Amino acid sequence: MAEVILMPRLSDTMEEGTVVKWHKNIGDKILEGDILAEIETDKAIQEFEAESNSTLLYIGIKEGESAPVNSLLAILGSEHEDISSLLKEINEKEKEINEKEKEINEKEKEINEKRIFVSPLAKKIAFDKGISLEKIKGTVNNGRIIKKDIEKYYKKKKLNSNEVDHSHMRKIISKRLINSKIESPHYSLFIEIIMDNLIKLRNSINEKKNLNKISFNDLIVKASAIAIKENPKINSSWTEKSILYHNNINIGIAVALEDGLIVPVINNVEKKSLRQISFEIKEKVIKAKKNKIQSNDLEGSTFTVSNLGMFGIDSFTSIINQPNSCILSVGSIKKKPIINNDKIVIGNTTKFTLTCDHRMIDGAVGSDYLKSLKNLLQKPLNILI
Repeated sequence: MAEVILMPRLSDTMEEGTVVKWHKNIGDKILEGDILAEIETDKAIQEFEAESNSTLLYIGIKEGESAPVNSLLAILGSEHEDISSLLKEINEKEKEINEKEKEINEKEKEINEKRIFVSPLAKKIAFDKGISLEKIKGTVNNGRIIKKDIEKYYKKKKLNSNEVDHSHMRKIISKRLINSKIESPHYSLFIEIIMDNLIKLRNSINEKKNLNKISFNDLIVKASAIAIKENPKINSSWTEKSILYHNNINIGIAVALEDGLIVPVINNVEKKSLRQISFEIKEKVIKAKKNKIQSNDLEGSTFTVSNLGMFGIDSFTSIINQPNSCILSVGSIKKKPIINNDKIVIGNTTKFTLTCDHRMIDGAVGSDYLKSLKNLLQKPLNILI
């Protein structure tokens, strides 16, 4: 009997998926555990496995196409099985849903265009080209929009811009950042920390041959976890009924990709050695840049570190990565005159910004966290203890 395979929900926040690649063609025999397709979610590209022996009879979503969760992805069944009646039933249901959505969209469109005077032809051209009539100024009586107005606007737009469609990842990032800004009352705390002792410690560690090099970011992530342990209120999330305080410190590492930003998570950072943390960060960054990272590598963070120091950025603020209560932004190490024992000397400093959700993190709590972080980075042997 034929089995209908729907677009799976591969992450808790996934609303639609994109088929990156089909590994099987129609008519191919499939064994349990075979990879059917690669699907891009809102977080990563994942392999989708077959759960039983069968034959691929139908593909509902082609490579490069996106569709909502529970859309028809494929049909599996016995070789030469007739699925025409099943397809007819599915198509009729989809047609019914599409007609209802079209009716709703047309009503909304009529409301939006109620006060806009436009000729039927101009209206059709604008719809086909994806142009909002609100942006067009009509040139005939009562500001009525005609074909010439649409064509003039479209030509000017093409000359002045290079239009690129939003990627699936960029749309998800946009939605999440807007939600974070709307739902979380953000505020930021700024601090400048002398890094000379941290530089000496890193140089000492990296003198050892045949071992992977430790980065400043590795040390900052480890120090961040220790500072959180000293200030556990930082390690929290807001829910509708309560504040959730997490027992484990799971730190997300912001990673820039060509098409957006993702946040791989290092779990239980407070329990791991510096070299374990360094290895995991490198491993997950490499996987992220090769689109090989899994959804479970991107879930469960309780705090986030975003480091733009390697790009020469002095300081910046970040948008909170929900459901975290805070995000730490790290700037570059800068050589500058500093005062030490009432004397001006040349030293190295870095500017840190802690952006907090004011619903659960008050200024005093955030300040105490930065004080702990400062003590750790200026006396970095405590990071290794």
